[in-house]
Amino acid sequence: MEQRTRVGNRLLAALPPADLDLLVRHFRLIELERDAVLVRSGDPIERIHFPLSGLIAFIMDMPSGQTVATAVVGNEAAVGLLTTLEFSRSPMTAVVRVAGLALQISPTRFHAALGRSRALNGAVQTLNRALMAQFQHVAACNALHSVEARLARWLLQVHDRADGDVLPLTQETLAEFLGVRRTTVTQVISKLRESGAIRSNARSSIEIDRPRLEAAACECYQLMRRRIDRIVLTEEMKPPPQGDEIPLFANAGEVRRRTPTQGGTGQRPRGH
Repeated sequence: MEQRTRVGNRLLAALPPADLDLLVRHFRLIELERDAVLVRSGDPIERIHFPLSGLIAFIMDMPSGQTVATAVVGNEAAVGLLTTLEFSRSPMTAVVRVAGLALQISPTRFHAALGRSRALNGAVQTLNRALMAQFQHVAACNALHSVEARLARWLLQVHDRADGDVLPLTQETLAEFLGVRRTTVTQVISKLRESGAIRSNARSSIEIDRPRLEAAACECYQLMRRRIDRIVLTEEMKPPPQGDEIPLFANAGEVRRRTPTQGGTGQRPRGH
């Protein structure tokens, strides 16, 4: 029976073994530290990251200095693949908002594999379509729905990519998701607590009640989730059937053997 490589990223897991092998030898397993910047808007894209866990937010930096989130991704996606669209510099900032693990590779190595793999090209196109769909839907949601419904949607999107019902989110991060001031975030959290959608909140975490949060969210959450799943879960992108598998890395302990003690996860964001 054919052995397959077990990998925690859905985009990579969908690749045929021979195509994944083009990348495996060049991957480095790293820790994604909370609030680490993977790439800043306007900077060259020097690393591509495939999250295995955690959550990364794409942030637009406004001339006023304000920042606003436009999308979030987890282990269904990657960060830095805009290099495949001939962008040499990142049009947005990518910040880790929930800590986790990722596979890191240089754009040069990735492009070399891309030139040899039709399946990898298809995966990249699929991801870019899914991201574009999320960008468009977030823009529409921001224009049409209340701040309470939008916060509920963002919290559900984070919960989909986090472990447990306690989400490690600060008020600064929530303000960034919503594009509002912290005082507005405080008011919105209070309303969601009154409805039971948020059970408790501290300075750097929020405990949610998922069913009530879904009731508080606008229809955009379910529409966005179904639309992106339709893009990602095509026949070509379905994960391979379970069989004899070999792990891509033996265990999470490999992180500390493979990751330098400094510089592995990027800069800390300004103002955080």
